[in-house]
Amino acid sequence: MSVTVDIAHRFQGFDLNVSFHADEGVTALFGPSGAGKTTIIQSVAGLLSPNAGQIKINGRTVFDSSTSINLAPQKRNLGYVFQEARLFPHMSVARNLSFGPRARGQALDAAYQDQIVAMLGLDDLLERRPSALSGGEKQRVALARALLSKPEILLLDEPLAALDAARKEDILPYLERLRDHAGIAMLYVSHSVSEVVRLANQVVLLKDGKVAQTGSVEEVFSDTRAASVLGLRETGAVLRAKVIAHHPDGLTELKGGGAVLHLPKVAAQTGDTVRLRIKATDVMLSLSRPEGISALNVIKAKISDLRDGQGPGMLVRLQCGEDHLLARITRRSAKAMDLKLGQTLFAVVKSVSVAQADIGT
Repeated sequence: MSVTVDIAHRFQGFDLNVSFHADEGVTALFGPSGAGKTTIIQSVAGLLSPNAGQIKINGRTVFDSSTSINLAPQKRNLGYVFQEARLFPHMSVARNLSFGPRARGQALDAAYQDQIVAMLGLDDLLERRPSALSGGEKQRVALARALLSKPEILLLDEPLAALDAARKEDILPYLERLRDHAGIAMLYVSHSVSEVVRLANQVVLLKDGKVAQTGSVEEVFSDTRAASVLGLRETGAVLRAKVIAHHPDGLTELKGGGAVLHLPKVAAQTGDTVRLRIKATDVMLSLSRPEGISALNVIKAKISDLRDGQGPGMLVRLQCGEDHLLARITRRSAKAMDLKLGQTLFAVVKSVSVAQADIGT
């Protein structure tokens, strides 16, 4: 399952010109408001016709301006989940789920529906009406309804934006399960770094209607260039770590970034691999291994990039085994420490600085 996008479109005061390819799994379209995320996903859905370009789903051309191909949305075989669930209020959950196949003239696949219902934990909700569901439950029903039409690609346009933090935490494990077991390509529009870190396999980083970077979550977010899109507060590296042990004092021991890490209890089993984001503002640097400090995580690293910011700060990219960290420090500190490319030093990370929302399986 895949989607290929190569389109250009002009609005008054804004030009979109993007090209990327997304395979099975979650590809996040990430960037600030006005970067072009929703325009792209609407173009793929057939809700907007770009001025020029081509869109393919599983190698099948659904839009081509040069040959006047422009399939209607219902002929593109895709599922679309909006910010609001958009369920039919007069129907039960069960009837909402069966609506998609009926509307397409498809026979209901009872076994497949049972599989989707189980995957998204909807068994106890089937007889309820939308008014009796929480926001997270409504979005899970919307996801299931989109999947039951057996789409070749799933489009998710900020599906968690209308939920509070607690409801987001309720639904994120189901989205992770969907990513790992649905077996389709998903384009996921978001402006939340934490969501992207937890869910995405690949990121298309957008800025001013252009693709600024594309690649794995670890590659893109651990690059100093991403700071121009993420902003200083959100810039941070992403690394993979293996859960080694859960200790009685509430800390989880992990191995990642070429070192042993200790974080507040991580919701994963021993032996699992997790992906975690460490903000650049939460990393301190030391020329020698520090002693007698409260921070538990000290990581030996080598400087691989130095990039000045617009203000008094700068970003330092650190090679830690096969992973990277980013540290945001002042240029004054960099000068005092005489930092240079290739220099070996130590990164210090407080255990409590890594938020649970920034850790995903």
